[in-house]
Amino acid sequence: MTDLLVAGGGPAGLATALYAHHAGLDVTVWEPRPDVIDKACGEGLMPGALAALHDLGVDPAGHPLTGIRYVAGEHRAEASFRGGPGRGVRRTTLHAALRDAVLDAGVEIARRGVSDVRQDADGMVVDGVRTRYLVAADGLHSPIRRSLGLDGRPSPVRRYGLRCHAERAPWTSHVEVHWAAAAEAYVTPVAADRVGIAVLTSGRGSFEEQLAGFPELRDRVAGHELGEVRGAGPLRQRVLRRVAGRVLLVGDASGYVDALTGEGIALGIAQARAAAAAVALDDPERYERQWHTITRRYRLLTTALLGASRWGPARRALVPAATLVPGVFAATVNTLARPA
Repeated sequence: MTDLLVAGGGPAGLATALYAHHAGLDVTVWEPRPDVIDKACGEGLMPGALAALHDLGVDPAGHPLTGIRYVAGEHRAEASFRGGPGRGVRRTTLHAALRDAVLDAGVEIARRGVSDVRQDADGMVVDGVRTRYLVAADGLHSPIRRSLGLDGRPSPVRRYGLRCHAERAPWTSHVEVHWAAAAEAYVTPVAADRVGIAVLTSGRGSFEEQLAGFPELRDRVAGHELGEVRGAGPLRQRVLRRVAGRVLLVGDASGYVDALTGEGIALGIAQARAAAAAVALDDPERYERQWHTITRRYRLLTTALLGASRWGPARRALVPAATLVPGVFAATVNTLARPA
């Protein structure tokens, strides 16, 4: 019987496997998708996320990020990271680096999914395989979470993410957040010849239609090849609990507010560390408590920013206000840049 089975081979699941291995646990990862996984993602690693990866011995290649810049028409608000740079990293590069670290540690990654989960007094049986614990890191719309009845009520406001890459040199070392009437576009340098563009919106339409709402950004990438578009959503996922017996939900599967503050990877790694520690201590409820502590800052800031940005006058005033109080904007950016 293994100590831990991790269902899901994305960043959160792979980080969980690494932390579990470092804690001396016998761990296996199940992931049905191909070896290198891509998904819609802003691809910006905040300094705290980069530091957490370094602690795991993972150092993915990418482009240095020195801060955050908000853009709305003629208005600009900019803040630099005080604790060192972050990094723009393609999602496939990040996944490959984590996967290599897991395999180098001697942890098995099996190409299979989970369909049947049963618990008893001494452990679990997952598709006929005996294990003490199961971590479900199977994504935003987690089938395991749903099968356990842990989905909360759907959000009435549905937001979606679209991402592609433009084959052109970055024009800044900052992550640029462009604000339009009903959408935001995140521009992240990920290589010397490539930038990622992620659009968050509640409106329907193709990537090109969404990009038309950001004239300055559209003009910057005009004439440059745009890569494959990937989408995700609805982003808001309410979850009743993160622990059900011996099952622990980690990463996007544990609940999600929005990608607005760009903390997804940092939160997933912090949750992975907490989940592995709870399994090592044979105390799954410890993870439930720690999840609330780990995500509190993200949930409060993201919910507040989303709420303000839904009201037209407040949304239009957001970037101009940030330019008037640069110290507050810088403090907020650097709060988000710290480890989760």
